[in-house]
Amino acid sequence: MTQDRLTLLLAFYEQDPGDPFTRFALAREYLKQGNAEQALLFYEKLVAEQPDYTGTYYHLGKLYEVLGRKEEALDIYQQGIEAARRQRNQKDVSELQDALLQAQSIGFGDDGPKEGWG
Repeated sequence: MTQDRLTLLLAFYEQDPGDPFTRFALAREYLKQGNAEQALLFYEKLVAEQPDYTGTYYHLGKLYEVLGRKEEALDIYQQGIEAARRQRNQKDVSELQDALLQAQSIGFGDDGPKEGWG
């Protein structure tokens, strides 16, 4: 079923390679199938070419984190926050700020403040 979904999404992509939803769905499907490299290509291209499609920033940041690319994750979350603010999309701003704070490891554990405080 997932291969059928990928095939269908690729057909949509061939018909309209500029459609941000199809590109986003392809990235998600590739990731779901364990192909992080293809997912990364689609996410990065989508951010570069359609920076106002703010949902991409969260997922790209999370993928960067999984790949051990923390600085790139922090940067993409910040870019996403700025894009969402320009659109006055408070929901995406909040989600991206939360992801940024988590990636920065800001918070309190049993041993007091973590890195980033103070």
